[in-house]
Amino acid sequence: MAFKRSSSMKTRLVRDIQLQEMEMEEEINTSSNNNTPAEAQTEPKCYTVEEAVERIGFGRFHILLFVIMGSANIVEAMEIMLLAVVSPEIRCEWHLEDWQVALVSTMVFLGFMVCGVLCGYVADKYGRWKVVFGGFIWASYFSLLTSFSPSYGWFIFLRCMVGCGVAATSQGFVLKTEFIPSKYRASLLPLASVFWMLGSMLIIILGMTVVPTMGWRWMIRFSIIPSIILIGLFMIIPESARFQVSAGNIQGALSTLNWIARMNGATLPEGELRESELTERGNAITLISPAFRRTSLLLWYSWFVASFSYYGSVLSSSELLEKNLLCMTDADAEHQIKHNQEEALCYCIPFNMADYQTLLISCLGEVALIPLNIALLNIFGRKPSLAILQVMSAFFFMILNICTTMFGFTVLLFLLRSVVSMNFNVVYIYTAEVYPTSVRSIGMGFCTSFSRVGGMIAPFIAQVLMSKSVILALSPFAVACVICAVGVVFLPIETRGRALLQDA
Repeated sequence: MAFKRSSSMKTRLVRDIQLQEMEMEEEINTSSNNNTPAEAQTEPKCYTVEEAVERIGFGRFHILLFVIMGSANIVEAMEIMLLAVVSPEIRCEWHLEDWQVALVSTMVFLGFMVCGVLCGYVADKYGRWKVVFGGFIWASYFSLLTSFSPSYGWFIFLRCMVGCGVAATSQGFVLKTEFIPSKYRASLLPLASVFWMLGSMLIIILGMTVVPTMGWRWMIRFSIIPSIILIGLFMIIPESARFQVSAGNIQGALSTLNWIARMNGATLPEGELRESELTERGNAITLISPAFRRTSLLLWYSWFVASFSYYGSVLSSSELLEKNLLCMTDADAEHQIKHNQEEALCYCIPFNMADYQTLLISCLGEVALIPLNIALLNIFGRKPSLAILQVMSAFFFMILNICTTMFGFTVLLFLLRSVVSMNFNVVYIYTAEVYPTSVRSIGMGFCTSFSRVGGMIAPFIAQVLMSKSVILALSPFAVACVICAVGVVFLPIETRGRALLQDA
């Protein structure tokens, strides 16, 4: 009996232990099933700056951004186009030869080239806003000093310093691009040509009105007024939110995006802004890494040609008008006198009113075909647009040499300025889209520096070689454009409709 009782108790004990283990397993499973959805529900949602920018969309902030940052192009255009207007005046005052006049433009682009990479590096390291704001102040200060130049040597040195400031303000394009939603970039960014045209026209109008009565020095002093106004307006624009998150300043980026959303009457995506900090910012090695090597090399040449052809068109037209080198079928008595460097040093050949009017009309070409520019970008994409515009540029450079009326020359110059300006628009947009945030500014800096090499060479062809032979001076611009059109075909990335990358 005792044995049976003991055996029965053992059996019940084993059953109780097994039952207890089963109950514990069920409790664990139940707890696990209950907690998993709860944890999933409490896990915060996340979004990136790219998603926030796209969600906010286009609104009042972007109009304000477009007007203020677009006005930076007014300042840049005035400083660059000033060279075409002031060249006849300084040639007369200091009795300069052709190469000395060309050196003025080259020194401006030298400052632009040297400071372009430096400004790009600083912008990727410390912020776009600081670089652009500093550039406005720098360019205005040295431009004002230029008007007091006591000699030719001081003039070219101070214009070189102006070039450094203009190099910094070009980073405003990066700042603007990083705030604009992807579907609006192809439409909005080309419209910056409107502001460039306004700057070009403003300096020509100053040349028409101020130079004959007060001289070129007062023209330069009046030309810095837009820069001073813009310095105050630029205080409204915030730092790039993309840069802020790349620098680890999530709270700053969130404040910026919240402010933009309130201005646009929009809301940010649900959740919290979360992106990893980029420790490698402004690393130039990335530009020649396997992922970007071919893109960078072809872009550097494309920027070289964009600047070479653009400033070639500006300076060539100025030189053709100043020295009456045009082949015209209806030339008046004044324009029938050809001024050739080999025959005599003609120091004083100022523009007449008709010459100013021709330059003024040609400036309109920079905006007249903007709808075509936008259509090309949206229908064909960035790469095909670039190739088409380069071929068109080569064509118009070559037919600029044909004999025609003054009206015919004005039309040809109008079309040439249109296509070279559109080419600059496309290469700007493509560069800002193809490089990631971590190296976008230094990528733009390298590209603008290479473009200034083209700007440095263009004056010696357009202003020195032009006196020897018009066709010989125009041919290098056409050939460079054709080679560039072929090179563009080999660009590996098409950026139309693509989101801006944060890291390589």
